[in-house]
Amino acid sequence: MTNKVALVTGAGTGIGKAAALAMLKDGYRVALVGRRKELLDKTAADSGAKDRAMPLRATLHNLRK
Repeated sequence: MTNKVALVTGAGTGIGKAAALAMLKDGYRVALVGRRKELLDKTAADSGAKDRAMPLRATLHNLRK
């Protein structure tokens, strides 16, 4: 078990996905946060470390309402 924990926003695509995959490769436990659950699930699967990846769907687009 590792003590390294991270939360990565935008973890379903692009730079966020690359950062999440790099941290998972380095042994981190990572909360994968983004709007599209299916892409977050794919990032977790692509990592080969699904036991340390936690996909979490979230959006902040309506904060001012």
